[in-house]
Amino acid sequence: MQTINEAQDEIIDEFSEVDDWMDRYQMLIDLGNEQQPLPAADKVESNLIAGCQSRLWLVCEEKDGRLHFRAESDALIVKGIVTLLIRVLNDHTPEEILNADLYFIDSIGLREHLSPTRSNGLLSMLKQMKAYALAYKVKG
Repeated sequence: MQTINEAQDEIIDEFSEVDDWMDRYQMLIDLGNEQQPLPAADKVESNLIAGCQSRLWLVCEEKDGRLHFRAESDALIVKGIVTLLIRVLNDHTPEEILNADLYFIDSIGLREHLSPTRSNGLLSMLKQMKAYALAYKVKG
């Protein structure tokens, strides 16, 4: 299994092959389209991320001390962004998630190329994933 940093480095490599930001947005959209839709039972108010302009549901389950994330959004770029976050943080321990330095976000230029509202959404996604990690760490 990949470490958080190995997953980040892989994403940085993939994005570094594409210079144009329109193509990078297309990569995000393609990533989002590959994602499995959430069952209707998971699309509930309690799984909605506050602070996102579009609707984004994030589900977290703990199994054998590792957190597994699933998400869906009604906005394609948001779906792609959350797919990247899940790719990096999925199936790691709460401790690893809480201590992760997510340098790939700046390395691929994501933060600087997002609108302020999408940037806030990105921060809200991260905050929620870390909140789940903290809750499971305290519980464990």
